[in-house]
Amino acid sequence: MHIGFIGLGNMGAPMAHNLLKAGHPLRVFDLSPEAVAGLVGAGAQAADSPSDIAHGDTELIITMLPAAPHVKKVYLGADGLIARSRPGLTFIDCSTIDPHSAREVAAAAAEHGNPMLDAPVSGGTGGAAAGTLTFMVGASVADFDRARPVLAAMGKNIVHCGDAGNGQVAKVANNMLLGISMIGVAEAMALGVALGMDAKTLAGVINTSSGRCWSSDTYNPFPGVMENAPASRGYSGGFGSDLMLKDLGLATEAAKQVRQPVILGALAQQLYQSFSAQGHGALDFSAIIGQYCKDT
Repeated sequence: MHIGFIGLGNMGAPMAHNLLKAGHPLRVFDLSPEAVAGLVGAGAQAADSPSDIAHGDTELIITMLPAAPHVKKVYLGADGLIARSRPGLTFIDCSTIDPHSAREVAAAAAEHGNPMLDAPVSGGTGGAAAGTLTFMVGASVADFDRARPVLAAMGKNIVHCGDAGNGQVAKVANNMLLGISMIGVAEAMALGVALGMDAKTLAGVINTSSGRCWSSDTYNPFPGVMENAPASRGYSGGFGSDLMLKDLGLATEAAKQVRQPVILGALAQQLYQSFSAQGHGALDFSAIIGQYCKDT
């Protein structure tokens, strides 16, 4: 299938590489010439603009963009993808944005005759490179079934979450829980160590007891507990605290729209907001333990 790909950042670039490896002809665009050159060197063709990707024999366009304003500009602008695309051309947006914006763009695409799927991902840069991402997809059943083979070239867990916007619903709910659970593990680990317990021993108890969760058994925030976790490499790499702050903001804003209380989610947002304001936004989100253990 001839595919266009817009947004070749830390996630988009490896995803695009995996599409090439799967044999899909690819046209790409990014504001970074270096990012485009990397894909061209692997066999992709460069496009002059986002709308340029919609021309020719492109059958499907994937976007991976930073935030809702970027998605709206690329799709809804006067020179955007919807205005410049022929009816029938399918769009898949893998950006993480709020459900309301996803549904707004999908409705505009549908009105123009373009099927659109929201398909945010989980799995981080490692999963993007390995082709093991989880895709949370909002779309009709028919559109999901048609897009699934393409998504399978980039991920191993492709989940249909319901109609348009529900992929984003799943993503913001999951990441809100992740932020809350990381703060909880950080508090528990800091308390146990402050009371005199060895960090590895405490983690072992938690991970075989009722407190076990992904933030404790796979991504423990205490330094030295897990050698492959960001905590053991100075909190470099991984999922940045500013990205977690963005996702918590999406969750709390979405909650306001439906008058749904997210008390712990809002508190988690404030903790990450404070952490970012202190200049730590580029650190992995597990570095939030620094709010409890100043020597970490």
